Amino acid sequence: MNISVLGLGQMGSAISERLISAGHKVSVWNRSKGRAEALVAKGAIELTDPADAWARSEVCITMVADSQALADVALARDGGLVHAASGRGRTLIDMSTVSAEVSREVAAAAAEGGVQYLRAPVSGNPGVVRAGNLTIIASGEDAVFTSMESLLRDIGPHVFYVGEGDAARVIKLALNLMVAGTAELLAECVALAEGHGVQRDKLLEVVGASAVASPLVKYKIGPLLSDDYTSTFSARLMRKDLDLALESAAAGGVPLPLTGVVQQLLQACISTGLGELDFMALLIRLKREAGQIPA
Repeated sequence: MNISVLGLGQMGSAISERLISAGHKVSVWNRSKGRAEALVAKGAIELTDPADAWARSEVCITMVADSQALADVALARDGGLVHAASGRGRTLIDMSTVSAEVSREVAAAAAEGGVQYLRAPVSGNPGVVRAGNLTIIASGEDAVFTSMESLLRDIGPHVFYVGEGDAARVIKLALNLMVAGTAELLAECVALAEGHGVQRDKLLEVVGASAVASPLVKYKIGPLLSDDYTSTFSARLMRKDLDLALESAAAGGVPLPLTGVVQQLLQACISTGLGELDFMALLIRLKREAGQIPA
């Protein structure tokens, strides 16, 4: 299949690699230059403009940073994907984490322009994508999902169709508020133990064998042991997702008190220069507050 991937951050690049490995003909585009070079070396074609995607592909996948980026790529009157599509039989799959509001705008424009639209946000990081373990949550018209399911499984094996409309958006935000909350609790767990002189490796050995050892906790043990805060998902992006979760909660009249607290703690990380580190920079913030490391 001919596929274009728009947005070559860590996730978009990893998704492109999976598609190339699966034998698809892949074209790629990124707003800032230089991101496509490694993919071109693996056989991808670099596009000069998002609107060029339809000349090479029946399917476009967007994996962009936020709601505004999706609006820019999909809805711009001059060169946006939805308006640039000519004729029927085109499918836009958005795998970004964005607001339901913008997603509904894309859906309406796509319907008007004859473009099929599938929401397919993901749960996982670039390493999970490359290992072939990504979880994909899809919603939209059942027939569109059915036609794209095989393609989605070439990206990741755990594919869940959750219904019409933007149900996938809500589930993705619900997952990420749990990830962020778990990260804060894990940070507090480490800070408490170290505050009493417990060695981190001893603590995390016990945590990893306990009832709280979720896949996320186990995944973070290695980086925490080595104080490695290389970003798999930055504090800045996690705060953005919690912003979206709180907006969604407000629209639905649902209180999310703990999510609000963690959002503010992530903002504190960002305000002190930790925004581009992994979201486990929550631990650095705690250790700074405890005077264990300099501010």
